[in-house]
Amino acid sequence: MASTRTTFTLDDDLAERARRLGINVSAAARDGVAAAVQAALATSDRAAYERYPERADPFWTEAESWSDE
Repeated sequence: MASTRTTFTLDDDLAERARRLGINVSAAARDGVAAAVQAALATSDRAAYERYPERADPFWTEAESWSDE
């Protein structure tokens, strides 16, 4: 997978605590961004559904089955 280098600012105290605890800040940042993207997509999807909710389609209630049963 291709990746993009990025830079961000981290509070000095938080960075020091992460270092002392052995936290891989890059991995934690990737996980955080992935979670934020997933949450934003879910919110966007829900908003789109609320703008255009599914409606019953009478075609499907009248459609005939093509099976032999």
